[in-house]
Amino acid sequence: MKPVAMLTHSACLAHDTGPFHPENAARLQAVWQGLEGEQFAALLRERARPATDEEMALAHPARYVQALMATVLNPGTHKYVDGDTLMSAGTTEAVRCQAGAAIGAVDAVMEGWAGAAFAAVRPPGHHAERNRSMGFCFVNGAALAALHARARWGLRRVAVVDFDVHHGNGTQDIAFQDADFLYVSSHQSPCFPGTGFASEQGVADNIVNMPLPPGTDGPAFRAAWLGTGLPALRAFAPDLIVISAGFDAHRADPLADFRLETADFGWITDQIMAIADACCGGRVVSILEGGYDPDALAGSAALHVQRLMRQ
Repeated sequence: MKPVAMLTHSACLAHDTGPFHPENAARLQAVWQGLEGEQFAALLRERARPATDEEMALAHPARYVQALMATVLNPGTHKYVDGDTLMSAGTTEAVRCQAGAAIGAVDAVMEGWAGAAFAAVRPPGHHAERNRSMGFCFVNGAALAALHARARWGLRRVAVVDFDVHHGNGTQDIAFQDADFLYVSSHQSPCFPGTGFASEQGVADNIVNMPLPPGTDGPAFRAAWLGTGLPALRAFAPDLIVISAGFDAHRADPLADFRLETADFGWITDQIMAIADACCGGRVVSILEGGYDPDALAGSAALHVQRLMRQ
């Protein structure tokens, strides 16, 4: 059995969101600490390389990428993109490394030296639309991973599976008109960003949204995936599965109102891995999205990675 790779970079800590912002460097540090146990001794720990403008332009227009990367701020200052999303002096390098980790995770799996890969990075990406930063996000790493798999490796059918508690409006925006790009999401509704209705189905029924009410617990979450999300993924038969791995559906998370337990993240990972084994030789790339309670995030991400390692 091939090992699992974790790609990360210390530059992701330098995206400074200030002292009270929920999307802060302590999140990534908690994930790193959660992956320090003996059970992770076989995890291949790789330093992500920064992505180039040209690579990021696979998911976003070149003019958007160039304007984002041209933003220069003095240390200690911030630029607000919207009320929730801000840039600091270290943001552009953090975003380059976040995007580079997503690309590198695909390469690790496609080159064959890793069976699966986890990009432990911030800022998250699934709210970044083709032309807009929002919701803590600047470059859509999950969409970029899927599109890089096509551009470099010649894959045709790619899927992004998203169990973050918030709908990945950015990934949906990028995939919506692409019949060979499946996006499947479970998420709280009503909740930020106010998208993700079941009626939003894409150009070829390639968008599968499962809006679930506040208070959704593990059994209801599992039923939605068993009834809708997993059958859609299996029927699509992708050449690669990318996971938008958000852990803010945990009952302890402060930003939403799902009631999932840590074990539920292990369960959904197992289900995705089984479909990957059947459809695409087990090729799975996972990219960290949300999760804003450090202890719940660390434990849930650790179990997710254990399942990627087939433990």
